[in-house]
Order: sequence, then C-alpha cells, then structure tokens
Amino acid sequence: MIDFSMYDVKAPKISGFRCEKCGSEYYPAPMICGKCNSRRDPVTGKGWVKFDLEGPCTLLTWTRVWNLPEGYTKKFLLFGIVQFENGLRASGRIELDEPKTGMKLTASVEESNERPGKPVKIFVFS
Repeated sequence: MIDFSMYDVKAPKISGFRCEKCGSEYYPAPMICGKCNSRRDPVTGKGWVKFDLEGPCTLLTWTRVWNLPEGYTKKFLLFGIVQFENGLRASGRIELDEPKTGMKLTASVEESNERPGKPVKIFVFS
C-alpha cells in the first residue's frame, strides 16, 4: 500500500452514499432510495450525503483468478466480496496468502493502472 502522507496528494477514496431523508446507506448510489423512494439528482447529488467507504470488514466469499490477461506479472489474483460494519458490500482485490471466509479484514483504496486506459480506484482488502 502506498503511504500518501509524505506527498502533497490526497489518498484515493471510494464513496458510499446516505439518503438524507431516511438515512439508508448504499454502495453504489441508486437513483431512487429503496426505503423512502427519495430521488438522487444525477448531476448535483442533492438529497444524498457521500462518505468514505473503507475500514473494517468481513470476507463473505473469495476466488482465485488464474487466467490473467497478458501483461500481468503475477500467476493469479485473489478477489473477494466483503461486508462493512454498516452492512454495505463491495468487491475488490485481496492481498493475503490464504484468505478464509468469515475472516476480519481492512479495506483500503488504491489507484490501479494494471489495465489500459486511465487508472481506476479499487478496493484492496488485507
């Protein structure tokens, strides 16, 4: 993981979304709240509050991907789905040798440029 504190750049973040009307939390943000039917403005985001989605989580399931595209230097990558303490779920890369379903992990966000095009923000679980 990169320590951004020594640089004059902000660490990358991935946002969760909270409906201002009823407090329901989502990732990714829906257009309409499933609980109170409140609409999110697609341009301004009005009616919704963004919050950083990272920190403690539980591994729900995982898989090992062996057939990576050309250009990867690793034999395989591990991917998993986790559940955060607030109940939201997300998928991302696992940075452990032997993951176990149900184990406690910590989610962080990195910029990945392992594919063609602009770098993207991804979850990394360790």
